Amino acid sequence: MDKSLKLTAVFEPAEEGGFLAYVEEIDGINSQGTTLEEARENLIDAIDLMFEENRSETEKKPNSKKLIRQTLTFTL
Repeated sequence: MDKSLKLTAVFEPAEEGGFLAYVEEIDGINSQGTTLEEARENLIDAIDLMFEENRSETEKKPNSKKLIRQTLTFTL
């Protein structure tokens, strides 16, 4: 089964040079870079950090329910 997660990255030339970048499907995920490639890499890092922070916060919450947690890996 070949599945992939697809997100829309938007890159906008910045007035001062370089690029502003954000993900259309996820509010609050944005970054910037001097080059398009740097902006793309920084955006991927921002996505990773957002998921890492959300995961950390969720694991801190007490829960009386029996939960099954599994890791899903997406190749981008």
